[in-house]
Amino acid sequence: MENIVASLIIVGIKILVLLAIVLGLGAYLTLVERKVAAHIQRRPGPMVVGWHGLLQPLADGLKLLTKEDLFPRYGNKFLYNLAIVMALVPASLVFAVVPFGPEFEVFGIRVKPILTDVNVGLLLFFALGSLAVYAIALAGWASNSKYALIGSMRKAGIVISYEVVITFAAMGPIILAQSLSTYSIVQNQIDQKLWYIWLQPVAFVVYMFAMLAETGRVPFDVQEAEAELVTGFTVEYGGMKFGLFPLVEWYVETLSLSAIGVILFLGGWSPINIPFVGFFDPLFFLGPLSPFVWFLLKVGLVFLFVLWLHWTLPRYRIDQITSTAWKVMLPLTFVNLVFTALIAPLVWK
Repeated sequence: MENIVASLIIVGIKILVLLAIVLGLGAYLTLVERKVAAHIQRRPGPMVVGWHGLLQPLADGLKLLTKEDLFPRYGNKFLYNLAIVMALVPASLVFAVVPFGPEFEVFGIRVKPILTDVNVGLLLFFALGSLAVYAIALAGWASNSKYALIGSMRKAGIVISYEVVITFAAMGPIILAQSLSTYSIVQNQIDQKLWYIWLQPVAFVVYMFAMLAETGRVPFDVQEAEAELVTGFTVEYGGMKFGLFPLVEWYVETLSLSAIGVILFLGGWSPINIPFVGFFDPLFFLGPLSPFVWFLLKVGLVFLFVLWLHWTLPRYRIDQITSTAWKVMLPLTFVNLVFTALIAPLVWK
């Protein structure tokens, strides 16, 4: 009985910490992006609200909360609100299969820093990620606006195209690790003394571009296309309802895809890797905190890389985006799978 109570308490703490990190960090990543964009463009960015603009996300949230909640006259209210839930909940649940570090012991109880270590963790990740298409389609349809509908169809087409690409890009590391468990994939990289990016550089590049498309980042942000479609499928949303869509898409999803990318290709919480030789840990002085710092550092660097691309590259046309997915990236993942099948027995040894 005591073990059951302890397990429930641990799960409850994990859920609270996870929600606090996802929602709190998601809000403050808006400030990070605005600061990064400002430095790229040689301007100061937010500086007024709080020291160096540190309270700007709170001010933005307060502004959105106090705005009038408008609803299109001929829209479907149930589907209109359901679209928000379909966008926010699956994107947050994805973090349930993200391991933040190795197993550790607290008061004699072994704790894994992951909400649920299921043996099909990646399958669950892709299943939850694909639900974003329903949120986009519902938002465009329920708004009863031609601009919102066109924007949702363009966005849904891109998401479906790159959902296929990102799944096949992840197949290489899955074959090398012989597991769909996110925790096991990291542990296998540590046991094999090998980050999978060394054998899967093509898959990693494809994964990064697919991640940009999935999250509506430049050069794949044509679905919003302010010049033609105002704000795309969110044009009939206002206030905090409008703010939740970019919060989920640009920050929560980007963060979760960055974390999965680190797990698949960069060894998760492991330190710097010398292929097939071992690991070098410059942060050894942090002791048991070192793996957690490494994981957060890697996810942060991938996220900053996405921001750098977003504020540097030009935007593609819609036909170029879908053609690249089906005619370039998908064939590349097939070639990569053949290569992986040839080298996998060597890695397993």
